[in-house]
Amino acid sequence: MKFTTAIKAALLATAVTTLSGCGTINAIGNLEDGAGETFMQVWDKWVDAEGDIADATMWEVKVQEGVTFEDVVDAINAVGVNRNIKNVGELPLSEELKARGIDSKRIHVMSFCNPETARKMVDFSPAMGGFLPCRVNIIEEEDGLHIYSMNMDMAIKMGKKMPPELKEATMQVRDTIWEMMQKGSKGEF
Repeated sequence: MKFTTAIKAALLATAVTTLSGCGTINAIGNLEDGAGETFMQVWDKWVDAEGDIADATMWEVKVQEGVTFEDVVDAINAVGVNRNIKNVGELPLSEELKARGIDSKRIHVMSFCNPETARKMVDFSPAMGGFLPCRVNIIEEEDGLHIYSMNMDMAIKMGKKMPPELKEATMQVRDTIWEMMQKGSKGEF
């Protein structure tokens, strides 16, 4: 079932009215600009994915035909080096599964971190530690390789307002992860 803009607005208005006594209005007042738009994008993806919250909260890019896994990894790492985001580990999960005798299509997890920004984020909200480090996953599906990463706009725009210096630093990380996905999907570096 597809929700129209009017239905979504009515649901949101009903929710806000219902929850206003619970501090919801105060929380909404603390959000970054663009929070509502980002929320609606996540909501639309969640509805389209029939309630799959993981799908709704991730960015996904399909790798172009002819781009090899190695090209994807090299491109992602090159962006990290160029943008000062350190590769802090890789988990070739499908290789581990194969070592255990389990046939698996490729699942490769790459972890990246800018330590200074990570420290500032945790100082701002210790719970942000649950998002560390940033992960970029290369997943083999029926139609080829795909790259997934958390939709960082949720953490930046749907969260409480950050000090300007922190917002700028997190936007740099966000833009870097997005660039990794775009260049990785084309094997560009």
